[in-house]
Amino acid sequence: MSKRKHHRHRNSILDRTAGSRPGLLFVPTGAHAPRFFLVSFSDTILEQTEFVSYELLMKKISTQPDLRHWIDIRGYGDLKLLEQITQDFTIHPLQMEDVINDYQRPKAEELDGDRLFIISRMLRWSNDTHCLDDVQLSIFTGRNYVLTLQSDYEDCLDPLRERIQVGKGLIRNRPSMYLAYAIIDVVLDYYFPVMNEISNYIEELEKDVLLNASKQTLSEILSLKNELVKFRRIAWPERDKLNEMLRLDEDTIPENLKVYFHDAYDHAVQLIDLIDNQKEIASSLIDLYMSTVSNRMNEIMKVLTIISSIFIPLSFIVGLYGMNFAHENPETGKVYPLSMPELYQPYAYPILLVLMLSLIGLQLYFFYRKGWLRSF
Repeated sequence: MSKRKHHRHRNSILDRTAGSRPGLLFVPTGAHAPRFFLVSFSDTILEQTEFVSYELLMKKISTQPDLRHWIDIRGYGDLKLLEQITQDFTIHPLQMEDVINDYQRPKAEELDGDRLFIISRMLRWSNDTHCLDDVQLSIFTGRNYVLTLQSDYEDCLDPLRERIQVGKGLIRNRPSMYLAYAIIDVVLDYYFPVMNEISNYIEELEKDVLLNASKQTLSEILSLKNELVKFRRIAWPERDKLNEMLRLDEDTIPENLKVYFHDAYDHAVQLIDLIDNQKEIASSLIDLYMSTVSNRMNEIMKVLTIISSIFIPLSFIVGLYGMNFAHENPETGKVYPLSMPELYQPYAYPILLVLMLSLIGLQLYFFYRKGWLRSF
């Protein structure tokens, strides 16, 4: 999920024409051509196939009504296909519109016939741009199927596909609602590696602040805070969504499955705590930056102050003897009291230079004894 794709998903909301009727379907700008994947399974049977057309996929499902099916459609580049999916799976046009406008907040809606419409957001952290890339995953559940729709070809669900293939876990001998839970759980699990990447990035920023604080560093810290706000804006509805699902009737989510959804809910709560903690650390980085810049300025002022302190008495001496008040009038020979006899003192110039150098040495020794030179 590149940075370019990230902006395309966000801007797909803007593809909708203002004032158009509710539920009007459209093809988003830059949408991928659809690809069709099907995983059909039972306790003893497993079939994974990519189909060249939606019709072949549906025909395959109709010949295996006793199996559970994971229908995975990726890409929204065919308007007729979207309309056909809406009709075949009895999806309300407003819900399909939410699927296509793929920057919806995570949510769960109960449909007729004890079905669910679920939206989750898949996240990935980009180490190149230091931004969150997110893609919407739309999930529809049915008696013997789970339908997932997404705009990109790549996702984070490969570990789940591998678990189904090797037969690990409870997926192949549980109802389709358990598969829906497993999909949500995998998406949520990927939030924690993202948080770990952000934590590592915060440590890098902290080192930059301490070693080489600059305006670029401050800009990166502020950008990170914005990404954490976005992360929390995704994680918080995810928690609310799972909380709503725990309150659904047993006909929709059986009690023996709610323990799994409750575990996912606990993960969401834990994730929000981690996000809040990282937000506080990011805020403290700004304080650390200001403190570091202030200390650096103090060090600069300290150097300038020491240099000024050394040259102030030297400037006084030079300025004093620059007045040239003669001790004796060279024309009349008259001697003036309280003038400068040193002007005509033999070796006065080198003596004065030695005096000035000695004064510099005494000042440096005094500064060293005070500890003012130890930081250089």
